[in-house]
Amino acid sequence: MNKLFCQSCGMPLENDKVIGTNTDNSKNNDYCIYCYKDGTFTQDVTMNEMIEISLRHMKELFKGDPAFDEKAALDNMNSFFPQLKRWSK
Repeated sequence: MNKLFCQSCGMPLENDKVIGTNTDNSKNNDYCIYCYKDGTFTQDVTMNEMIEISLRHMKELFKGDPAFDEKAALDNMNSFFPQLKRWSK
């Protein structure tokens, strides 16, 4: 099975609890609950703003991890995000 990622922020969609919802409360397998809820995006942001938000979350998540490379993470997001459904238009 292919690993699913939020098509807005790139977060892995590893279980139903993090999958976004449509207006009828059904699951939307394209997006996480943090980006897409009740059939709408939760934030009106540009791709670059989403990358900055994601980088802040990653820095907090990996705080104290000497293996975390902020520049590499940013470079990865700058190449990965344009391929995501929300930003590939």
